[in-house]
Amino acid sequence: MVHTDNVCLSVRQVESYKGTVKERAEELVKKKFPERIIHFNKLLEESPFLCENLEKVHSDLKIPIPEPVIVNNSHDGDPPGKKRKTPEGTEDAVTGARVFVLPSGTVPINSHITKMVDTIKPLICQLVEEANLLKMWISFLIPKIEDGNNFGVSIQEETLGEIRTVESEAASFFDQISRYYMTRAKLVSKVAKYPHIDDYRRTVVELDEKEYLSLRITLSEIRNHYATLHDMITKNMEKIKKPRSSNSIEAMY
Repeated sequence: MVHTDNVCLSVRQVESYKGTVKERAEELVKKKFPERIIHFNKLLEESPFLCENLEKVHSDLKIPIPEPVIVNNSHDGDPPGKKRKTPEGTEDAVTGARVFVLPSGTVPINSHITKMVDTIKPLICQLVEEANLLKMWISFLIPKIEDGNNFGVSIQEETLGEIRTVESEAASFFDQISRYYMTRAKLVSKVAKYPHIDDYRRTVVELDEKEYLSLRITLSEIRNHYATLHDMITKNMEKIKKPRSSNSIEAMY
């Protein structure tokens, strides 16, 4: 008897969970999605996502250009490629450039880009979680498999496919952010090692500008995902909630 009571309790809890998912999902689509879209439009029209002058995106690496190291040809007896110790630091025998020690201790991150990242990451997580909620909602609404009258079911499945695509693309945005920091770190290490080569410094600037544009596009894509899902679900809400008409059989006679 105790086991039966526990099973009944579990069933009631699952049904309660399903009901909660349905309520939250409908509120999400009808109320929260329009609010999200308006909020994202506002973010795109203000700093840090709106930057008319890209120079504001640039960041000082605080890696000064040291005095050139003069290679002393009196060391002709050294083996080729051997690194020689100098009073200033370690000198490369081939290029004459030394491995640079950072006077400020660290190279600062790009504060403008980081502010954008800190703003957009919670929004990405939010989109993934809400897409997952919508996925569960529609899955609970799919009726049992039967022959015929499956037009509404096909609409549910198509909507599910769109939600899965949105969820997958949102998760991929995180990879983009981590790749940026890794790429920038490698470039900054090049600047530190070869401080006289301006091309490396310029590449860091170009990378920061590219990431600014990429993050702005990402925010636009998140907004577009919400707008697309809202439009698709609201237009087909009746078929999504009731994929099969109760009077379909009577209509055949």
